[in-house]
Amino acid sequence: MLWFMLEALIFDVDGTLADTERDGHRPAFNAAFVELGLGWHWDEALYGELLAVTGGKERIRFFCERHAPEFLNQADAAARIRELHAAKTRHYVALCAQGIPLRPGIERLLREAHAAGLRLAIATTTTPENVNALLAPDLLALFEKVGAGDTVPNKKPAPDIYQWVLAQLALPASACLAIEDSANGLKASRAAGLATVITRTGYTNDHDFFGALALLPDLAQVTVPLLRHWHDEAYGSDKIM
Repeated sequence: MLWFMLEALIFDVDGTLADTERDGHRPAFNAAFVELGLGWHWDEALYGELLAVTGGKERIRFFCERHAPEFLNQADAAARIRELHAAKTRHYVALCAQGIPLRPGIERLLREAHAAGLRLAIATTTTPENVNALLAPDLLALFEKVGAGDTVPNKKPAPDIYQWVLAQLALPASACLAIEDSANGLKASRAAGLATVITRTGYTNDHDFFGALALLPDLAQVTVPLLRHWHDEAYGSDKIM
């Protein structure tokens, strides 16, 4: 169904709202490894490779398959991965309490979009605890729906989390724009039929963003009228239909 009016913005979290992969998740993983007595350390280069997989527990398993297969041979490997991820989440929440800054333009745009009557939602693979820790309560309250963590079984690049959010909003994809930062995020949003604005990070500069509606360094210069214009252009042509 065609829908030519922009009604909602759906945001990814990690890398999109804040540079959390660099400033939060990688240090939290490493702190969890130390806490549980593992000799692992994810440097920036390795972590960049691991970002090919979305979801923290999935990322740990992906690492083990390639670098620590003996860990997966334990009878309780799945339980230990859950324990490790829980420890990582605690460290991440502590880092957020110290303050992880939002990316340029994010807070302003969220407030302007809400004031303009646009509905806001989140579609992320990170846990709800991480979302709550990152966003101040007054900003979190602007989001009508939050799809996070294990809300759906298949994580990005599968479109499931976006499909779930669209269903919760009771809107077609053509009434929304997605805001993402990675190739996996773009694949997920596009597979759900969403026109998508990309704001790259240091970890995603070399990703293939073919099919993005706009490709930007951040949202500092993005306004609600500009988003409406991009949306009108996207759904007034054959670009994404």
